[in-house]
Formats: sequence, C-alpha cells, structure tokens
Amino acid sequence: MSAVALPARPGAVAGVKNTLTLAWRSLVSVKHNPMELLDLSIQPIMFLLLFTYTLGGAISGSTSAYLSFALPGILVQNTIFATMNIGILLNTDLTKGVFDRLRSLPIARWAPLAGRIAADTVKQAWSVALLLGVGMLLGFRVQTSFWGVLGTFGLMIVFCLAIAWVAVLVGVIASEPDKVQIFMFAVVFPLTFTSNIFAPTESMPHWLQHWVKINPVTIVADAVRGMLNGGPVATPVIQSLLWAAGFLVVFAPLAVWRFRRRV
Repeated sequence: MSAVALPARPGAVAGVKNTLTLAWRSLVSVKHNPMELLDLSIQPIMFLLLFTYTLGGAISGSTSAYLSFALPGILVQNTIFATMNIGILLNTDLTKGVFDRLRSLPIARWAPLAGRIAADTVKQAWSVALLLGVGMLLGFRVQTSFWGVLGTFGLMIVFCLAIAWVAVLVGVIASEPDKVQIFMFAVVFPLTFTSNIFAPTESMPHWLQHWVKINPVTIVADAVRGMLNGGPVATPVIQSLLWAAGFLVVFAPLAVWRFRRRV
C-alpha cells in the first residue's frame, strides 16, 4: 500500500489570504448580530456623556474643560474594554466546535487567531472614529493637527493589536465564554479606573499616584492627550510603544502555544 502524500502546509501568502477571509467572516457576522457592534458604539458614548455631565464640573470646573481631558482617556478605555470581546468570541468559537472545522481545512494554523484580531482592529477603528465624532458634536476640538488625529488612530490600533493577545490567551484557556468575561472584567476595571483617564493624577492619594504614573493606561492616555490637545508627545508615545511591545512579546507566544495545545 503506497503512502498518502499529505498536502503542503500553506505558505505566508496563503496564510495572509486565509486571515483576510476569516476576518471578513467575523465582520460579516455583525450583520446577523448587531449587538456586537452596539457594544463598541453605545458603551463608550454612555461613559463619555455620564462622566462629562455628572463629574465634569466638579473635576475640571466646566463640562467643556473636562471633555478635553476625558475624551482622549475614554478612547483608550474603550480600546481596552473592546478587546474583551476578542476573548469571548474566540472562546465561543472554540466551545462550539468552529475551530475543529477550521482545523480540517488546508489553512494556516495561525490564520483563525490573526483573522479574529484583524476583524477586531477594524471594529476598533470604527469605535475610535465614532467616539471622536460624538465628542466633536459635544464641543471637543482637536488642538493640534490632522497628523495628531492620524497618530491617535495609529497608536490605538497598535495598542489594540498588542493587548488583544491577552484576551486571546484568556479565551483559549477558559472553559466557557462567561468565565472569560468575569476574568477580563476583574482585570480591566481596576486597570482603567486606577489611571488618569477620569481624574488627574494629582487629585489622587499619594500612595496611589505611584501606580497611576506607571500604569500603561495612563501612559497611553497621556500620549493621546498630547496628540489631540497638545503637550508632551514623544516620551508618552515611546513608552506606550514599549508597553505594546512588551504585551506582544510576552502574551502572543503564550496564546499561540496554548491555542495549538487546545485545538
């Protein structure tokens, strides 16, 4: 009996095509599940409205001044919150057997993960654009230039791509989607609310300020404020990119390793 020749593993070009196909699958699914996109649209707008009009006067003296301070931070918060969906949706596909079917196809092993992250990046860009648009309707004005806005989009996408691997790792480890959500909320809420997104660092207890200053959420928020409102840009942007590189180097290999063990 002659041996059956196994098909060659897809190359890099084929893997990119597989990734784009699976990313398109994830984006098209929004049509059948619009609540997925509403999470990226309604939640950040609610945060912006609630904090601006309930706490803005107390923190910054006026809602307009607080809007300029808070909007860049809420952009960062929304990016981090939205990455939770990656882990939840990924875990849903795993538990429902979608990846078992994908594994039987002649596609690159890394394409399902890359496709999910690529689709989420497109959704993140939509969310950033929507939040900026709503902010401008409320009175927010970019104090720098078009390049500041473009830099904000670029930094948000890079940071999203990096921290997405944390959600991917949790998604492939957890046994069910509810556990992914519980764990991610337990991490994301303290991380974002112990930053300077909603209140200046100087207004916090002295012992907390030490953590707030090194919190990556604070650093990215400062970088976005600099690009949109003016002020220091180079140092917070470089520090943000270093944090993003750290997340990528640590969590991407762990997520891929754990994914291969699970599927």
